[in-house]
Amino acid sequence: MFKHIGVDLGYDDLEAITTEHGRRYVLPDGSKFPSITTVLSVLSKDGIEQWRKRVGDEEADKISFRASQRGTAVHELIEKYINNESDYTKGYMPNVIENFLDVKHVLDERIGDVYAQEVPLYSKHFGVAGRVDCVAQFDGKLSIIDFKTAKKPKQRKYITNYFMQEAFYAVAWEERTGIPITQLVTIISVDNEQPQVFIEHRDDWTKPLVETIQLFNQS
Repeated sequence: MFKHIGVDLGYDDLEAITTEHGRRYVLPDGSKFPSITTVLSVLSKDGIEQWRKRVGDEEADKISFRASQRGTAVHELIEKYINNESDYTKGYMPNVIENFLDVKHVLDERIGDVYAQEVPLYSKHFGVAGRVDCVAQFDGKLSIIDFKTAKKPKQRKYITNYFMQEAFYAVAWEERTGIPITQLVTIISVDNEQPQVFIEHRDDWTKPLVETIQLFNQS
């Protein structure tokens, strides 16, 4: 059983709207900030366009849909488990349950007190918003934790956008709560492989995050 510790963000939720320029979150004062995933998409735009040309739009749409559906389902299952729901596997496909079971021992052995799951955060300093997967103790240290799925093991140099996203959440969390977080944790369930765990420091990724936000604002 995971222990949950409530933290007051000053709001219950933030409305997310999808526009032709990507997702935006509506802040309590009515202003709209782009989502961190929309901001970071500027880094992969050219590569995605080349990939779509190579495999064709129809096949690209199928692959993207399947990956998105599976990733969402695995994340939901992890969230239910951490929320101590007794029937957390009910209704999920066997492959989704398998992906979850691959990382279950990491959750059990390394995650401690949980402060938030799936809560929206925003940073007035960055002018960006987003929804963090999990804020919890990891190996005894308060961390931003992100859950991912993959068909093959990831190389660190190719997932720097994950670390920038998590660095944003850490800064936004401190803005909203006054509680600093410097440890970033990425847990990846990999098909037919041991899960991957990447641990990074927030301060190593704030500069590239700022540069990417500037690039997005100029685009």
